[in-house]
Amino acid sequence: MNFIISRYTKSMMCAAALSFFLAGCASSPKGNTSSSAPVSLAPSASAPATTPVPTAAPTPSPTPTPANPTAGLSLDEKLGQMILAGIDGYSVNANTQALISTYHVGGIILYKPNVKDSSQLVSLVNELKQKNAKNKQPLWIGVDEEGGRVTRLPDELQKTPTNQEIGKTNNKTYAYNIGNLLGSELRAYGLNVDFAPVLDINSNPKNPVIGDRSFGANAAIVNAMGIQEMKGLRNQQITSVVKHFPGHGDTSVDSHVGLPIVQNDLDRLRKLELIPFAEAFKQDADAVMVAHILLPKVDGQNPASMSKKIMTDLLRKEMGFQGVIMTDDMTMGAIEQNYDIGASAVKSVLAGANVIMVGHDYNKVVKVIEALRQAVQDKRIPMETVDQSVARIQKLKQKYKLKDERVGSVDVAALNQAVKKVLSTK
Repeated sequence: MNFIISRYTKSMMCAAALSFFLAGCASSPKGNTSSSAPVSLAPSASAPATTPVPTAAPTPSPTPTPANPTAGLSLDEKLGQMILAGIDGYSVNANTQALISTYHVGGIILYKPNVKDSSQLVSLVNELKQKNAKNKQPLWIGVDEEGGRVTRLPDELQKTPTNQEIGKTNNKTYAYNIGNLLGSELRAYGLNVDFAPVLDINSNPKNPVIGDRSFGANAAIVNAMGIQEMKGLRNQQITSVVKHFPGHGDTSVDSHVGLPIVQNDLDRLRKLELIPFAEAFKQDADAVMVAHILLPKVDGQNPASMSKKIMTDLLRKEMGFQGVIMTDDMTMGAIEQNYDIGASAVKSVLAGANVIMVGHDYNKVVKVIEALRQAVQDKRIPMETVDQSVARIQKLKQKYKLKDERVGSVDVAALNQAVKKVLSTK
């Protein structure tokens, strides 16, 4: 492990020096002002007691894992934990009820069509938790809250800047404060997972999907800003899922539409794309999302999200990542236009994925679960593989002491005041 870290540290230094040289003086960001103090997000004195605008939450500590953490769970309950499902509408309908009660899904991902306003979002989140109360494991409820144009929270909230804008400041404290702010907003609405930060290096100016979602084209800045935002989210007890491994910044196709093919080999990845991820893993990143991109010089047969060479050999063995591996949404065009979603989910699990995300369409979620169940029954997926994934998932939920607790009404004015306070520290 020390050898791995040493190699990545050296690669990071070399890449950073090269990036700054290429950037030139005219494009250099402001100096790092990390000596300034992190912004407190304590509620104002006039905020009602029910307003969940928290002070910094205590940093979660590792929770001992039981000798057999999956004991007492049925196969359906175990497979459910390995699913992050999208739902339709502003409230819990019959399909959503079935996902929770019948299929025992371990997590729900919400998108903008699930969010009408603050009152509705709180109601939905509380209803999801209430429906899950009879299950043996608490529910992950997450969103892609990256800041900038990728936001799922209600429109009443003042928006935070893009990652590109944050990267231009090169201010570690500012990046931390943004992460801490996003975390406090998610906590206010009862959410507990953020599929952020984006650790992709925007090395391809023709990239149609990353752009200002990245902290920039400079590996050192992406590394520094991304890690600080991750730490800020964690400070509010939000599970941060770094993405999109092994790097989506050099693509010319949007994986929501088609399958990007990237002609980078492992040597190139180690020198650039993997640098921020290596540092995140060194800083005990909780979870990582793997992209639907094909890297023929690494694995010519399978996209990263279905590749054992990438998820097991590179991510687990070489880079030493011990957290939860999630796939990107399996209903994206990169998968649906090229593969069967059920077979893809089976292949992903066999390659090393712990959680399969199925972000849209109830029937597709069910198809994935049934494909996984059949693969286990046919002994194509070993029961040990399922148990290992569920153990990782349970360990992470225990780390953040997840509970299906209701939240009260949200004071939007107080949240917006917190946004202004943080933005003033840029």
